[in-house]
Amino acid sequence: MGGFFGVVSTSQCVTDLFYGTDYNSHLGTRRGGLATYSEEYGFLRSIHSLESTYFRTKFEDELTKFKGKSGIGIISDTDAQPLLMNSHLGRFAIVTVAKVANAEELSAELLEQGMHFSEFSSGKINPTELIAVLINQGKTFVEGIENVFKRVKGSCSMLLLTEDGIIAARDAWGRTPVVVGKKDGAYAVTSESTAFPNLGYEIEHFLGAGEIVRLYPDRMECLRKPNKRMQICSFLWVYYGFPTSCYEGINVEKVRFTCGKKVGENDDVEVDCACGIPDSGVGMALGYAAGKGVPYRSAISKYTPTWPRSFTPRNQEMRSLVAKMKLIGNRAILKDRRVLFCDDSIVRGTQLRDNTKGLYDYGAKEVHMRIACPPLLYGCPFVNFTSSKSDQELISRQFITQFEGDDNKNVEKYAVTGSPEYNRLVEAISNKFGLSSLKFNTLEDLIEAIGLPKCQVCTHCFDGSSRFTMNEENTNE
Repeated sequence: MGGFFGVVSTSQCVTDLFYGTDYNSHLGTRRGGLATYSEEYGFLRSIHSLESTYFRTKFEDELTKFKGKSGIGIISDTDAQPLLMNSHLGRFAIVTVAKVANAEELSAELLEQGMHFSEFSSGKINPTELIAVLINQGKTFVEGIENVFKRVKGSCSMLLLTEDGIIAARDAWGRTPVVVGKKDGAYAVTSESTAFPNLGYEIEHFLGAGEIVRLYPDRMECLRKPNKRMQICSFLWVYYGFPTSCYEGINVEKVRFTCGKKVGENDDVEVDCACGIPDSGVGMALGYAAGKGVPYRSAISKYTPTWPRSFTPRNQEMRSLVAKMKLIGNRAILKDRRVLFCDDSIVRGTQLRDNTKGLYDYGAKEVHMRIACPPLLYGCPFVNFTSSKSDQELISRQFITQFEGDDNKNVEKYAVTGSPEYNRLVEAISNKFGLSSLKFNTLEDLIEAIGLPKCQVCTHCFDGSSRFTMNEENTNE
């Protein structure tokens, strides 16, 4: 997915920039980058690969080279960033959290118009440069960013480090979050509010969908008011978000706990204890234990000192191996017990297969699974949700193909909790992995736990409901 951080201060900003960017590291694994600006030294930039190490290890030794009172940083799951641009709008650095679903179409059109691209990532046009070119077509930064909103299919939030402060823009439908923080002598902006507390910032403002602001050390100016509608990604609370982060003022861990508590209160299975699959399943499991009235136990733990995140390797086989090796079951807790596990989601089912086998091997009498969200039926066209290339990679679609002979046939019926098709799908997944029982959270309970109206939350991956917004313009009129 990716996350960014920017700061503009009355004093040197590199410390806040470094740590603030690092607090977005759970959102991406491919590239990290920093850029600063000072009147004396101009724009300074550095980009490193994070595929075999962590952000801090790449940037700690070169922090002294950065000078300035304003800067932006990025943890990217896609392209190399930040990019430095020089145009009729002035000089600026840019970072984006984006998915440009129509990148090839846009780049072909711009090349036909005589535009050119110099940056390449994996042999392809860098999507951040594509966005910068679209911005440069405007007469002002605001007009250029609005051009991005109109032209890009998918989503794009961004930070622009200019010679006159930082411009922050949240994508037109508000699918990804952007939050502004404030402390004496500085403003900061980030994807994750988790970046603020240890740096002394207080949350000042959650940008609305399509809202554009300019930040100075002593003030925030609104350059474009928010659009009337919003479709924030529900998976932020289910999986992406760090437990202490808030989106739209709603805390991640609180939502996960509420989901689990609701499931526990309505579950009739008899178990000895509840456990969360680290990390994003823990909050739900704590809630489940409270709702069900059973003890929470760490029956499985994540070994973090040396194993990176499971999707760091580009190769799926290596990702699966890392996922398996970093999770270690506790035989003393599992042996002869009926254990219920909570997890965020089931995508391909690779980790679930390995985890379940290991739990039985360690002596578990029963292995029950509760999932924080409904079955994933659609790939996400709006944010970089997973490395899946198609809907067919989702285990739910594989079973639908098996049942229907066509992965697109009757999909909507499988999205209805309690329908014959839904029950058949859940039973098939449960049987495939040898689970004692399997239940998914309902869409209604997930939305209730989040606390926003359904119309403001994107649930496309569960029910396909946001498909219309791919080609629809959202305005503030």
